[in-house]
Amino acid sequence: HSPMYFLLANLAVLEIFYTSAIAPLALANLLSMGKTPVSVTGCGTQMFFFVFLGGADCVLLAVMAYDRFVAICYPLRYTVIMSWPLCVQLMAGSLGLGFLLSLPLTTLIFHLPFGNNNEIYHFYCDMPAVMRLARADTHVHRTALYVTSFIVLSVPLSLISISYVFIVGAIVRIRSAQGRHRAFSTCSSHILVVLLQYGCTSFIYLSPSSSYSPEMGRVVSVVYTFVTPILNPIIYSLRN
Repeated sequence: HSPMYFLLANLAVLEIFYTSAIAPLALANLLSMGKTPVSVTGCGTQMFFFVFLGGADCVLLAVMAYDRFVAICYPLRYTVIMSWPLCVQLMAGSLGLGFLLSLPLTTLIFHLPFGNNNEIYHFYCDMPAVMRLARADTHVHRTALYVTSFIVLSVPLSLISISYVFIVGAIVRIRSAQGRHRAFSTCSSHILVVLLQYGCTSFIYLSPSSSYSPEMGRVVSVVYTFVTPILNPIIYSLRN
């Protein structure tokens, strides 16, 4: 019943849903050797929910870093600062930001004209893969995707980094080795999850188009859409 586990439970729910948004179509494509049809509406719906839940996931990881910052740097005030109303507001804010990120991007992309070449070179309706099918200049759309992705990834990652600068400073001041180890162990799982999530998404959405490889993009997508949600509970369980 601590804020840490409230946030962790919400992270698990988000990852279950955003993996579930992809898994049915991906499994159907696997069984049909990539011949499963998907409507434009279905593709747009999948893209919306994936970006919505994935964006909320990134913001929630920054919220979890703030939770660890308060727990280690202000342990006596932890329960006062991380109150239940604040936890609920932070969770709602994560979902709200994910929604505000997803809706305009999905709408912008699906206003593009698509011709007869409608075979997506991917196992789900990812934004870069869908934009390659457009029969129009997508420079503005790619720029909007890049700028939005940069903001969504860099701002939470900056907040996470700042939180850990203060956390490391607080841990260094702990006199006993056992105390330092105990404090760091509460953060190690979160650090691993952040590296997996932000590393993969940065490769997909922040790589220059000239050096981006669709084949490598599909491999990395498998990691952060299927492997990471499986690894995350294992990582946290091992720490516990």
